[in-house]
Amino acid sequence: MDNLFDGPGFIVLIILVTTAGWLINNWIRARHGYDLEDEWGGKTARADKSAEIESLRGENAELAQRLADHADRLNVLEKIVTDRGYSLSDEIEALRDDRTRNQGLAGTQITIESRERA
Repeated sequence: MDNLFDGPGFIVLIILVTTAGWLINNWIRARHGYDLEDEWGGKTARADKSAEIESLRGENAELAQRLADHADRLNVLEKIVTDRGYSLSDEIEALRDDRTRNQGLAGTQITIESRERA
């Protein structure tokens, strides 16, 4: 059985461990907003993205307002649909009343005097 410290496998293991450590270090630094390290120990400053962030915040506020406007429109449409349901039930009742009055006729004519206006 070979010793762990003999041969080129140990050198490859050292290179893999240090590279993995460097990658993990840079991942943590990038995640928390710190400057990144290059392979020679120098620092790479993060780009200034404050103008882009402000632009995105403005766009986000605009989209939130549009979503609120659409929610208001949806509420109006729901009211229209539910009000029409009430009108539909009146029309069904008119059919039933007409049918009971005209039992002997082959067909029934429906006259609706008032219509809902949207």
